[in-house]
Amino acid sequence: MSIRYLTAKLAQQIDEQLMSTAGAFSIDQLMELAGLACAQTLAAVYDKERYSRVLVCCGPGNQGMFGYKPTIWMPKPGSKDIYKRLHKQCDNMHIPTLPTSDLDHKLSETTLSTALATTDVVLDAIFGFSFKPPVRAPFDAALPLIDRAELPIISVDIPSGWDVEQGDAHGLGLHPAVLISLTAPKEGVRTFSGRHFLGGRFVPRSLEEKYQLNLPSYPGSAQIVELETENGEKGEV
Repeated sequence: MSIRYLTAKLAQQIDEQLMSTAGAFSIDQLMELAGLACAQTLAAVYDKERYSRVLVCCGPGNQGMFGYKPTIWMPKPGSKDIYKRLHKQCDNMHIPTLPTSDLDHKLSETTLSTALATTDVVLDAIFGFSFKPPVRAPFDAALPLIDRAELPIISVDIPSGWDVEQGDAHGLGLHPAVLISLTAPKEGVRTFSGRHFLGGRFVPRSLEEKYQLNLPSYPGSAQIVELETENGEKGEV
């Protein structure tokens, strides 16, 4: 059977199940596993000798990266304690965060534009599956800046600007070469033609069976598995 693609509602239900008493995961655990899947995807596609300078673009949430030379662009830091702790961990590991201001969108745009000029690959973690148009400041200016830089992009879960069920129907989204879906792929990326990976080895069998996810097997000890496109082929970068 084919892998199941998730609607926004179903993706939210599964997240809630994972963090329920029955699922027993904490949000810290899930974010760490998601970050590990992102790191393994980056390493699988982009050699660190050639693509060492990684710009991690974040929305109100937070994603970490290791093994390369990451820099964080995060114009709207999350206010929850977990986001503050994750950011502090990045500081402790000497991972720089670019100067931004929620009150000065021009500063955020300028720092992003400058950083893109010295970046090898972009990790797009700006919007997740709960995104709904329109794109608001400062991200309305950021997405075109990132796209025009013509750098390789790895998007996390859903390319930023895409509707989780309709894809890039509004023409506002990024155009990544690589996508790392988390838990299970979302409806909006069915026609994605780049290289598509899945990071969801943490999904328990009981949950997979309940929602008929039909997840693939993961090779060896890897936290990711590469998916085929709708026509049964692997995507291209």
